[in-house]
Amino acid sequence: MAGAWWAWLLALALYGLFRWWYDNWQGPLTASEIDAFLAGSGQTKVGEHTDLAALRKFLEADDGREFIMSNLVRVHPHEVPHPVTGVPTQGLALLQDYGRRFVVVLLRHGGHPMLVMRKVGGYVDAWNTPPDPGWHVVGAMRYRSRRDMMVLANDPSLRDVHPFKTAGTAMTFSFPAQVMMGFALGPRVWVGLLLVMLASLVHLGSLLVALQSQA
Repeated sequence: MAGAWWAWLLALALYGLFRWWYDNWQGPLTASEIDAFLAGSGQTKVGEHTDLAALRKFLEADDGREFIMSNLVRVHPHEVPHPVTGVPTQGLALLQDYGRRFVVVLLRHGGHPMLVMRKVGGYVDAWNTPPDPGWHVVGAMRYRSRRDMMVLANDPSLRDVHPFKTAGTAMTFSFPAQVMMGFALGPRVWVGLLLVMLASLVHLGSLLVALQSQA
């Protein structure tokens, strides 16, 4: 029976490793970090469509917390030249190629997709807004911190695939947001519950084996 407690210790260690990866332990950005990140972004194609003034304001207001980058995307409805081969390619296929590489780097920096949704109707409720340009996709990407967003934006492994995004995208805009209210269980909760369940099953199995051996 005593031997089953290793499962709980392992679960606790795994949850600690998860929180080490998932949470920001470095605090808000410093002024010197902001200057360095913006200097790097200004020299790459990744930042060519970025409003650097708005980005600086966002970074200077860093509270060290996670945030969600909300994205609305209109995909090119027709084939466009592939950024490497020049072969006519569907815009959605280019965005999917970019997305696969992007998600790997996002996970490496403690982020992950929260929602990726396909638009199935026009503006049902709108006022004082421009006409619907024909959005196709709505995405929400969780970033561990504003620092991680900038590290990702300057990651060399994304520079060669970023043209896939710009080639496949007809129109887009993105803005950062933080959750005010939500009913979905976040990874901090469901990962913990999963580990508790697994440790409980191992512990229960050990108890059953011990009882059978004493019978």
